[in-house]
Amino acid sequence: MNAYDTDVLIVGAGPTGLALALDLTRRGARSLVVERTDGLFPGSRGKGLQPRTQEVFDDFGVLDAVLAAGGPYPVGVIWQDGEHVGEHRMSDATEATEGEPYHEPLMLPQWRTQEILFARLTELGGGVAFGRELVGIAQDADGVTASFAVGAPVRARYAVAADGGRSAVRRALGIGMTGETVDPNPMLVADVRITGLDRDNIHVFPPTGTEGFMAIFPLAGTADFQVAAQFPEGTYVDLSLDGIRKVVATRSHLSPDDVTEVRWASDFRPRAALADRFREGRVFLAGDAAHVHSPAGGQGLNTSVQDAYNLGWKLGAVLSGAAAPALLDSYEEERLPNAADMLGLSTQVHRGEVRRGEATQQLGLGYRGSSLAVETREGLPKDALHAGDRAPDGVRGGVHLFDAFRGPHWTLLTVGTDSDLPDLAGTRTVRIPAYEAYGTGVFLVRPDGYVGWAGETAAGLTEYAAHVGVV
Repeated sequence: MNAYDTDVLIVGAGPTGLALALDLTRRGARSLVVERTDGLFPGSRGKGLQPRTQEVFDDFGVLDAVLAAGGPYPVGVIWQDGEHVGEHRMSDATEATEGEPYHEPLMLPQWRTQEILFARLTELGGGVAFGRELVGIAQDADGVTASFAVGAPVRARYAVAADGGRSAVRRALGIGMTGETVDPNPMLVADVRITGLDRDNIHVFPPTGTEGFMAIFPLAGTADFQVAAQFPEGTYVDLSLDGIRKVVATRSHLSPDDVTEVRWASDFRPRAALADRFREGRVFLAGDAAHVHSPAGGQGLNTSVQDAYNLGWKLGAVLSGAAAPALLDSYEEERLPNAADMLGLSTQVHRGEVRRGEATQQLGLGYRGSSLAVETREGLPKDALHAGDRAPDGVRGGVHLFDAFRGPHWTLLTVGTDSDLPDLAGTRTVRIPAYEAYGTGVFLVRPDGYVGWAGETAAGLTEYAAHVGVV
């Protein structure tokens, strides 16, 4: 029973599963991604990449590909009776700063994001086993055994459910989800080819009479548009070409024939739900398997990538023997409340209570209350950088911090001090002069870009480092 096929079995080849596999692979951990379908998801359900996710993709070495394939959200134009009657901006403008170099969301269809992550995973030597539908999962003290509709079982040390909101793994484990319907009105989302609309704007058609609103997005880097339309409660949503043509023609100045092709279509009712727990023994929940968002505000895919980024380095440290298995307890401790906050934000954006902008960038998220956040300096103002906060970018003393942080290592950073440092294996040591974004002191920056430990000197750092698997 202890002959393992892989270290980590990842169920689901969406953005969450691919990001986690990529992170584990670059750490030298064996992972196997299994996907029940015969290929990557073909649609653009998640199309917004927030600034924090762009930072993660910088670390993964895929940001250049993302920037080449995607683009900013264009200004929306509001249509009425075939005429432009106003403008609509999807989010409030924010300015880039030295510490926060990425400041606006990028539009990139989910299928393209997955292609980029899959290509990077393949480049690093990983891959995906398609056509493997999980039908059962069991675990014991030493590992997890998964069975499939086709093919041999897989034995792994750990497993991660990244198989979406209807997660087969979550159901098999008996983990419930608590949530609410955000909006009882069904939604249509479809990737289509359309003639008669420019690609320089988002096209917004306000509700009229009994018809709900419709928005048509030019999907950056493609020839496609995404149609998003709302319907009255209880409406049957026709996903056929003729059905979508009727929606577009009824709610806009376009004719049915202007919709030339439907490439992917889905209907749903916006809801917010959170798994009761993110772990059962050796199995972890991540992404939509753990939390389901309204699409408003573009938080779902991004929160899911953050799950993978948080879990990847912890699994890597435990699998290598550098950290005790107890480190994995911090995954649920950190990610469950974070996901709960993002669910609340998504719902507020959907209901028009919060504007997209600084609140939705995910740059202010952190783990100050985590057991892994150890702040030894006293008397810090609340708005000062603390242990648990995201480590800012910047250039000081010829050092570009994001370049120094990039990679699967920890970074031992001194700012404005010549304090003696312990010799910590698995870290990159960087010394810079005083920088107002940090203050002064000694900072141990986690592999996922958050400050783990901070102090005026390095006193007590060695003990922390041993706990988290740095030495």
